[in-house]
Amino acid sequence: MKKAESASDTLKGMLAIVIASFLWGTTGTAAQFAPQISPLAIGAFAMGIGGVLLCVSARKSLVKDVPILFSTPLTFLFGSACVAIYPLAFYSSMRLSGVAIGTVVSIASAPLFAALLEYFLSKRPVSLKWFISFIFGTLGIVLLAMGKTQDTLALSASKDDQVFGVILGLIAGLTYAGYSWAAKQHIDAGAHSKSAMAGLFGCAAVVLLPSLWFTGQNLFDNVINTSVSLYMAVVPMFLGYLLFGYGLRSTDASKATLITLIEPLVATLFAIFLIGEVFKPVGWMGMALVCLCLFCQSVTFPIALKRFGRKATA
Repeated sequence: MKKAESASDTLKGMLAIVIASFLWGTTGTAAQFAPQISPLAIGAFAMGIGGVLLCVSARKSLVKDVPILFSTPLTFLFGSACVAIYPLAFYSSMRLSGVAIGTVVSIASAPLFAALLEYFLSKRPVSLKWFISFIFGTLGIVLLAMGKTQDTLALSASKDDQVFGVILGLIAGLTYAGYSWAAKQHIDAGAHSKSAMAGLFGCAAVVLLPSLWFTGQNLFDNVINTSVSLYMAVVPMFLGYLLFGYGLRSTDASKATLITLIEPLVATLFAIFLIGEVFKPVGWMGMALVCLCLFCQSVTFPIALKRFGRKATA
């Protein structure tokens, strides 16, 4: 009975992360409707306001779980710093190296960093299933980028900018994995998923929102800019991270970040059907590999393989 409940919780958690990734995948298309807004402003406003909303929605559980969050202050500060750095590094990476390369480096490197954090800090080994899924997912994201690099490479002004953009993308991947790992540590320690995410994002909002004084000139210039800004804060960030936090209750950070490889897949589909971008066949092959990655993570492999393993060791 407990195994059945555990499997059901795991499936629900994975579904919540898939939905969150779908919501995150809409941000690129939404930003296309407000090109006058600085990517730094969008990131700071979305993550900052999203953090405030998370704190408001989780105020009761947050007050209750404050002792748990503060019982490991280094983990809490590390996670909060990662939340604050992530949007600045991620959106700057896309501006310097192009949307495709910036997204690929940031999103595809996150599962690897998450696995390394779990291995070195949590002493949790990496499974063969995760490794196989990571190979499929990373290769799929690379092919996905190759299917649309013709237009996006022009966004990078020079090779130096592109190299710096890749470095920022790696920082984004590391910080994304970092706050996912930190949130998982708080949840495992007994904090509610809402409290864990709200605490980290609320602390980061203290840094992100004041930065809008320097970058947020065009956030509310017109109805479209206002709508895009509010949508990014409320839907992908607030609702998305509520779902992501729920998923972390039953999913390891390395596995969760691997599932979020669906984000660039969704972004690509929106770009094709809403913005009208055209993709090469290699891009569609990449989509298939990302789907295969998600399939590997969502399916329990045949018991026959486990029996074979037992016989081999007998």
